[in-house]
Amino acid sequence: MKIQTRLIITFIAAAFVPMILIVLTFFWFRLSLKDPFSESGSLHERISMMGNDVEDILTVSDRIGSEIRNTAENDPAQLENADYLRSVCGQMSDISGTVVVRKGDSLYFTGNPGMSDEVWDRLPSYGQRDPADGAGVYIDDLGEYVKQYDFVFSDGSRGSVFVLIKANAVMSRKLMIYMYAAVFLILLVTGLLITFWNKRGIADPMTELGEGLTQVSEGNFDHAIDAKRSGGDVGRLLQNYEDMRVRIRENLIRSAEQESRNKELISNISHDLKTPITSIKGYVEGILDGVASTPEKQEKYLKTIYNKAVDMDKLINELTLYASVDNDRINYSFLKLNVTDYFRDCVEEVGLDMETRGIAFDYRNTIPSNTTVIADPEQLRKVINNIIGNSVKYMDKSAKSIEMRVMDSGDEVIVEIEDNGKGIAGSDLSRIFERFYRADAARTTSQGGSGIGLSIVKKIIEDHGGRIWATSKEGEGTCMHFALRKYKED
Repeated sequence: MKIQTRLIITFIAAAFVPMILIVLTFFWFRLSLKDPFSESGSLHERISMMGNDVEDILTVSDRIGSEIRNTAENDPAQLENADYLRSVCGQMSDISGTVVVRKGDSLYFTGNPGMSDEVWDRLPSYGQRDPADGAGVYIDDLGEYVKQYDFVFSDGSRGSVFVLIKANAVMSRKLMIYMYAAVFLILLVTGLLITFWNKRGIADPMTELGEGLTQVSEGNFDHAIDAKRSGGDVGRLLQNYEDMRVRIRENLIRSAEQESRNKELISNISHDLKTPITSIKGYVEGILDGVASTPEKQEKYLKTIYNKAVDMDKLINELTLYASVDNDRINYSFLKLNVTDYFRDCVEEVGLDMETRGIAFDYRNTIPSNTTVIADPEQLRKVINNIIGNSVKYMDKSAKSIEMRVMDSGDEVIVEIEDNGKGIAGSDLSRIFERFYRADAARTTSQGGSGIGLSIVKKIIEDHGGRIWATSKEGEGTCMHFALRKYKED
């Protein structure tokens, strides 16, 4: 959910939900808190749901009613005393009640003219109510409860004392108390729910995000946060942080690995350069000191120096090519090549080199003579030279041999270069194309090489849209396979 939407919902919930609940609660109280005087049945049964306050009010009215009834029976002259009647009205002021005395058909006394005027025409006639039962009459439309006590004035006139209770005033007071409590609870619960909702949706994720940023600032990129705990803007913010953390962590790991590889490369190159340089230096000193005193020795020394210089040049070219691969900046010049003609030229060059090294080299081509591929001839030659160079480097038998086969495989041309060297262990075979990986670091370091040759080969073949893999048996030899797609005219 968007933060703006969440704020709008928060405003609506805070402003209107309590208002609606308060109104509904008010009407519910009005329906629930019925006048205890308006129902049938026992009065105490009717007021049982009203609580102690209403029951206390009715108790006071009953007590005053009993007092007036006793006065009417035993000392009716007191009911003609205005001071006495006013004192009785004073006892009823807190319960919205008053006393009205009627003499004949005329008003003799009232403690509250407003209340007596409202019910005057509705008061029961003399003798209409039996004072013994203590019951009264409820006037629904006026909301007033009336108790009647008859007596005879000293001059013989008939009189009635009425105890009036404003029932709706009692209920209004009780309703007001309930409403104050209900409003407080509604506001409290609404505030707690809104606060909990926003805390869970905004505050808690922001706290977690802050903790994550603190960890990142301290260099700890392993502190993950739950980006799925929230949706909307907050969820996207957490996801962006998590993506950033993962990318930075991966970049740091790659940088550390790259630094380690660069150090290894520098160490390997330094070792590999040191060997031919030491040889060149020794042979040059031999020439200068007159050790090579004959033309034959001088020629041998110069050839050796030349070969060492060629090895150094190859090593430097490999390092330059590695830099190009590492920066993904290999420059390709793709051409349409006739497979038969191209590999025949390559084999002629390689064959002469193998002959000088005393290695038997066999070449077989079984594809149609018109087969063509799209390739960079220079980069593809590097692939072949690198694979054969690796084969020569790890030869461990007296009778050394390398076989190169070019075969047809449907839409592909398969090239295989197989040697009878020492082979590669099965646990190492799947990793030989990784940069700087050496199946036997102790032995291969002594034999030279930067450890990046096959990774470069893999990169070049894949950039040609091909694939490369290896098979090997320890002690018997290794076969490198690579496939190039045939070129077909549309």
